[in-house]
Amino acid sequence: MTTSNRGFLETLWDFFCSLKLAISLLILLAATSIIGTIIPQGPPPPEYLQTISEGKHKFYQALGFFDMYHSWWFILLLYLFTVNIVACSIKRLPRVWKAISEPTLVMDDKFEKTLSLTHDFKMNGDAASLRDKMVAFLKGEFAAPVVTERDGEYHLFAQKTPYSRLGVYVVHLSIIVIFIGALIGSFFGYKAYVEIAEGTSTSVVHNRADMKPIDLGFTVRCDKFTVSYYDTGAPKEFKSLLTVIDGGKVVFDKRPVIVNDPLTYKGITFYQASYRPAEGAGLYFFTVRERKGGAPAKISIQQGERKVLSDGSTMQVLEVAQEVSKFIPQFQGPAARIEVTPKGGGAPQVFIVFQNYPEFDAQRGGDLIFSYDGSEEKMFTGLQVAKDPGVWVVWAGCFLMVAGCCMAFFMSHRRIWIRVRKGEVTLGGSANKNQPGFQLAFDALVDKLKQQ
Repeated sequence: MTTSNRGFLETLWDFFCSLKLAISLLILLAATSIIGTIIPQGPPPPEYLQTISEGKHKFYQALGFFDMYHSWWFILLLYLFTVNIVACSIKRLPRVWKAISEPTLVMDDKFEKTLSLTHDFKMNGDAASLRDKMVAFLKGEFAAPVVTERDGEYHLFAQKTPYSRLGVYVVHLSIIVIFIGALIGSFFGYKAYVEIAEGTSTSVVHNRADMKPIDLGFTVRCDKFTVSYYDTGAPKEFKSLLTVIDGGKVVFDKRPVIVNDPLTYKGITFYQASYRPAEGAGLYFFTVRERKGGAPAKISIQQGERKVLSDGSTMQVLEVAQEVSKFIPQFQGPAARIEVTPKGGGAPQVFIVFQNYPEFDAQRGGDLIFSYDGSEEKMFTGLQVAKDPGVWVVWAGCFLMVAGCCMAFFMSHRRIWIRVRKGEVTLGGSANKNQPGFQLAFDALVDKLKQQ
């Protein structure tokens, strides 16, 4: 029974230490990450649901594809990969650590045969004087040596960057640290969304995953929202001026937030994401004059409101566009679509008034000429809200990964042995990587030693 248990445990241990398992898990993680990129994460938008069947939607929902990075099977893959990395490190690290902490100090004849680079010299002098000479040589040209005496011979050992052997294990550690940071952000952070109308404030946002309200613990106010356009009518830049109030004190006052320039406070980051007009909150300005003459009248009106004009007719604003060129390419700038109903009823007239073309409405028939003077239109700013307490852990893992990769790929453990006998010196060398480069350095040491 003991033998059977031991055999099972050894098999299980070998499974988790397997390089094949590591490669398989990496491929699975990469493949499933592609799924999370293609399929929208969070509540699927209506336009996406229209492209898939109801059965496919249920299938995706059952497998957690709409919140893939929090699904049980994706987290299980991360756990398995972490266990695999830890097991591989535990299995191989002791041997590497022994090579660093307990190096071979004596180059006897048997060990010399294992070295690919060796060179013998004939030198005059006794062993003690040659030892001192070699110590000075290694100090000046390579590194300070450790001297060992055995059977009347002196063995010198020097090494450079021994801890570069640990580079791969630093990379392993960095991956685990990044996973820990991601899990911290997953369990203790959130991604939310909020819309704030100009001049209003909120202390609550809504989680994108389940739309549950989240209390920020402070208040965010949108003081102003502005948007500028290209000549084509496409939005050029939209900007929110946000004020953060915490405990009755203003922390940030009218801090501008634009795309790629978020606002962060208490670990919560606000990203500019979208905007839309605040229905019924805007004020629009017109100048109305009678065609037969007389003083023009200035009118301010809200969308949906009806105003009585000088001739008894009424006007109503149906729609306003800040840039009309995307609808009517031959015109540019703001425009308003209004409805004018004659006095006593009758068929209403619907037409467009352009702010940059005041003469255009004069060509239209009717007793009144309209000019659109602009608006004080209030907007809703849409903000992505993210809290990720594990972000600094992830950054620490990234720093470790860069350091580990530099150690693993750009540094090597270089070792030099010198054996000193009476009238004879033997030089040997070894490096755990970049053998051609080390051979050039070894040949340079040989040339300098010949000149001693």
